[in-house]
This record gives sequence, C-alpha cells and structure tokens, in this order.
Amino acid sequence: MTDSASSPDHLRTTKDTASQKGKAPQTHSGFVAIVGKPNVGKSTLMNSFLGTKVAPTSPRPQTTRRGVRGIHSSGNRQLVFVDTPGLHKPKDALGKYMNHEVHSALADVDAVIWVVDLRHPPTDEDQLVARQVRELPKPLFLVGNKTDVAKYPEEAMKLYRALLEGRTHDTSETVLSAQNNPQAVATLREQLLDVLPENPFFYPLGAASDQTREMWAAEIIREEAMKKLRDELPYAVATRVNSWTEREDGLQRIEGEIVVEKNAHKGMVIGAGGKQLREIGQAARKQLEVFLSRKVFLGLEVIVIPGWREDEEALRELGYE
Repeated sequence: MTDSASSPDHLRTTKDTASQKGKAPQTHSGFVAIVGKPNVGKSTLMNSFLGTKVAPTSPRPQTTRRGVRGIHSSGNRQLVFVDTPGLHKPKDALGKYMNHEVHSALADVDAVIWVVDLRHPPTDEDQLVARQVRELPKPLFLVGNKTDVAKYPEEAMKLYRALLEGRTHDTSETVLSAQNNPQAVATLREQLLDVLPENPFFYPLGAASDQTREMWAAEIIREEAMKKLRDELPYAVATRVNSWTEREDGLQRIEGEIVVEKNAHKGMVIGAGGKQLREIGQAARKQLEVFLSRKVFLGLEVIVIPGWREDEEALRELGYE
C-alpha cells in the first residue's frame, strides 16, 4: 500500500521508477494485460500467478471493475499483470468505464493473455475480445481455462483458435485450471518472464499490487456483498473505505460504506434485523484478518447515491475514473 508504514508486505506498493534510474544491472520488466469476457477466471489467474489475493473474485460476472495491477518479481525480471474487467456490451456509464479500462490496458502493455472458458464455445463477447487482440503487434497467449471441468476442451480450444485466424504476430497456447493447476500456471508465468523487454523495475521488490490498502479492502467488501446478494442487486453496489486506523494493540479499525442506487436496495443489503449486512461484514472481516495477519474491526454503513452507475461525478467519487 502506498501510504502506511504498517502496510502488510504483500500489498506495499509505492511506484518508484525514478529511483531505478542510473543503476547498471540489466533488468527486464513489462506489463501483461489479462483480458477476456466476464467470468472466465481472469482475476483467479492473476491471483494464482502472484500466490496471493490482490483482485476480487466471485462466481458472478463483472466482479472486476477497474484495472488492478499485480506484481511478480523474480531475479532480474518483473512482471506487472493488469487484470481487466470483462469486455462486454455496456448498458450504463459504469459499463463504458469498464470497457475503457480494457482498451487502455491493451494500448500500453508488452504482452497479452486472452483467457477463455473451455466449458463453452465462443460467444459474441468472445468474438468482441478476439477483434481487439487479433491484430495487436505484441506476444499473445491464448489461455484455455477451466479445463478440469470442461467436457470437450480440445474442441472448444479449436473454436477459440479459429477466432485468431490471420494473426501474424507471436501467439502461444496453453490449457489449464487457474484455480487447481498451479504447475501449469507457474510454467506460463516463466514463459511470460522470457518475453519481457529490457527495462528498469517499475515497482520496488516485495510489492504485489498497485492498490492502496483502502482500495484493496473495499474490493474485499464488495466481493463478499456480490456473493451474498441476489439477482441484479450486486451490480448496483459499490464500496469504499473512508478510514483505517491502527490501535496500539495492533487492531485494525476499518470504516467502510456499501453504496446502493435506491432506498429499497438499502433495506435488501441490510436485511431483516441487520442480518444480511452482518453476514457481509463478518465474511469480509475474516478475509481481511487472514491477509493482514491482524485482528480487524470492520464497521459498515449502507448509503444511497441515486443512479450512481449513470452519474459520471458519482463514478469518480467512487474511484471509477
């Protein structure tokens, strides 16, 4: 994290390219975008690359809303993964922002991982992604995910491969389970390390993410909310952390907000007698304590910002800019 000496090592993230200038040792580093349609396992793959959790995951599509960077350093090489939202046809300003995050990532990376779901043949959204990556003059890694639960992975992979027909730049293929195949993930990571250009390190050794601790905690809270809320409500929910203090005994006191669009949604998030909100808070607190290795007090409040997904000012206030 960027603003606290007490931040845990796996999230300490001050970007400092200037301090690297003038150093003689040859280093190789670069940015790798992880793209794909919603809910194909992009965030799970990045977390697996890093061996720690920096991006939220849930069974629901569009859990990732902003480009999150995860950092892996090995010897004289540093990979900066850019986990992107699922590319889709946007229905609101939030959706447009998410697609913009994908396009921005593709414009400024050294290699691209396109993750596809081998349980299914390509969809219109997969074709949308293929059009974005087919002509990119950068190494492309086509990753067939969820092979452990796919009935016809080879047949599905052929269909995805066909979407890249005509591509003339470097393309590699691999199939794996981002969740259950650590050896294949490690092998792919080594292949990515080999294509990095000569550059200074963009982040200090030991950094694993570019997020502040507040951003990271807010995403953990939203992940648990998305898991527990039903129907369309999860997509109308945002989260933010307003304060984080540490007591002398080490207790981390975190105060956050769950933002909804309508008063009716507020009651649904809180639940009868506050039960739903307590369950979200308890699940998020447990995750935070595991990763921080410290006791956490998590205070949550539900607030209403009418139509925030269509309000550009509200989106900026919530960190979508």
